[in-house]
Amino acid sequence: MRDISQTSCNVLNEMGPQIQWVQSQVTDDKIYCTYIAPNEALVRQHAEQGGFPANKISEVRSVIDPTTAEA
Repeated sequence: MRDISQTSCNVLNEMGPQIQWVQSQVTDDKIYCTYIAPNEALVRQHAEQGGFPANKISEVRSVIDPTTAEA
C-alpha cells in the first residue's frame, strides 16, 4: 500500500494542484478512490501515469451522512 500511495502522490505532484486525492477505500478485490478534480480526464490521466486501473469513473453529485437525516 505504501508503494502505491507514494506513486500516486508523486504523479499528483507532477500534475499540479488541479487534482487532489482525498482518500481510497480498500476491499478484498477493489480499491475505490475519491478525488477532487475539475473533470474526468484528469482522473484518467492520473491513472495512466501511475499505472493504476481506472475501470469506472463516476461524478459524485451529492454526499449524505447521518446529519442529513437531521435537516
